[in-house]
Amino acid sequence: MKELAVVVREACADALALLLPVSCAGCDEPDVGLCERCVLALVPAPRSHVVAAPDGDVVVWSGLAFEGVAARVLRAVKEDGRTGLAAALAPALTAALARVDAGDAVLVPMPTSRSAYRRRGFRVPELLVRRAGRRSGRLLRHARRTADQRGLDRDARRRNVAHSLMAADAAGKRVVVVDDVVTTGASLAEAVRALRAAGADVVAAVTVAATPRRLPIGR
Repeated sequence: MKELAVVVREACADALALLLPVSCAGCDEPDVGLCERCVLALVPAPRSHVVAAPDGDVVVWSGLAFEGVAARVLRAVKEDGRTGLAAALAPALTAALARVDAGDAVLVPMPTSRSAYRRRGFRVPELLVRRAGRRSGRLLRHARRTADQRGLDRDARRRNVAHSLMAADAAGKRVVVVDDVVTTGASLAEAVRALRAAGADVVAAVTVAATPRRLPIGR
């Protein structure tokens, strides 16, 4: 029933977006949700990078750089509730997943805080997984509250999220962690720690986008 409620809520959000004045999420061109030029700017260019995590680093694949059109479209989904745009971001997630030897691995989305869920009405990583035509397993949950990561440096972010997550029903499972954006990697590293502590084999992590400073060490 919860999954049905999520689908209905997202469908209502998509329908409402069709009734409201619209402009391109990438460039503000009027009367179009995403113009052709901005669609082309979202063609995936997967890059890998490494995030340091307890018990071993984890490779993260990202489909786009979090800048320009990609950043604006992601913010439109997250901050403006334009859930229909998630379909335009799904190819980036699919391209990142294609670089991972996922096999029968469970796609595990980063958990959404209660306050963010109340504000948005949907969970961004899970929405993106669904738009990519895949299923996910909600194995992670918050063990404690954390401060807003925005404005914190790398070390402060790691301290803020340290031991903030816990995993359940993960023992013996191969998993791929999924998020919308990776910035410093602190949150992904904490997710990997929690999953490994629960007995999971973390194959890799994937995101729709990565901040540019993470991309030069990719390939």
